Amino acid sequence: MTARQEFRVTRTYSDFEVREYSPCVIAEVKVTAEYSSATSRAFSHLIRYISQGNSSQQKIAMTAPVIAAQHTDQKSSDDWYISFVMPAGSTFEQMPHPNDPEVTLRALDSQMCVAISFRGKATKEKSAQVTQQLREAAAKENIALSSETRICRFDPPFKPGFMQYNEIVIPAYL
Repeated sequence: MTARQEFRVTRTYSDFEVREYSPCVIAEVKVTAEYSSATSRAFSHLIRYISQGNSSQQKIAMTAPVIAAQHTDQKSSDDWYISFVMPAGSTFEQMPHPNDPEVTLRALDSQMCVAISFRGKATKEKSAQVTQQLREAAAKENIALSSETRICRFDPPFKPGFMQYNEIVIPAYL
């Protein structure tokens, strides 16, 4: 079983959860592409990094989810940040440097977010629908959200679409 990014639920609403995500390190690739192809274009860079394509030729455990993030206030709607979360407890200083210049490591502090899960293939249309639902539900609770939206996918693409588990996660100002 693949490890998951660490968080704790701080509040549960009828439509979503408020979560506090633990500090972590992500390996990230910026891609300018349609959503439908952005993850696959970045995936090979990220897989190479965790499969010994780094300065210490170290294998790094895969952690779920694979995240496709986008800011609604950015200039291009085709700019995506695809990332893998490094294993829990990793620090920026101890992670091996990527050999591929397309891969960037970033340390993220603890962060409050709202999250909602859904089943099915995380298509652009389905993800947009669930994102709108989450943003509207958070607004009803007077929770201010960032412009960033994270589409978090937990299953391999070969798993039947109707069985795939996904989440929309949005940083919140709480």
